Amino acid sequence: MRIPNRPNRRGVAIVEAAIVLPIVIFMLLAIVLGASLVFTQQEVATLAREGTRYASVHGADYALYTGNAPATSDDVYNNSILPRMMTLDQSRVSYSVTWNTDNRPGNTVIVTLNYTWSAPILGDVSLSSTSKATVSY
Repeated sequence: MRIPNRPNRRGVAIVEAAIVLPIVIFMLLAIVLGASLVFTQQEVATLAREGTRYASVHGADYALYTGNAPATSDDVYNNSILPRMMTLDQSRVSYSVTWNTDNRPGNTVIVTLNYTWSAPILGDVSLSSTSKATVSY
């Protein structure tokens, strides 16, 4: 029994690898970069929520009952946002804390946190999160 001759296919694997490997590497980098972006956005959102929570329970009634001063924008940042900042670069964070008229119970407080994320391929990406809560104490 005779085996039929196959055409000579030398070098085909190298050509296929040259086409497929860059695509696979690009996809892997995109997945890692995308996951990092989502993680950073989640951290920004969490910090905004924590700042709002802190501001909502350190209002005028807090000052009345404890004798301590009500929270200011700097207090919210230094006591709530900054200690929970894990992977963010502090120099790229900006924030604003806004109370609706004053910080008495029933009014609202809004904390906005902005972060400029530096991606190796994408460059700088601006991330932002705003959280709003009712002052309760």
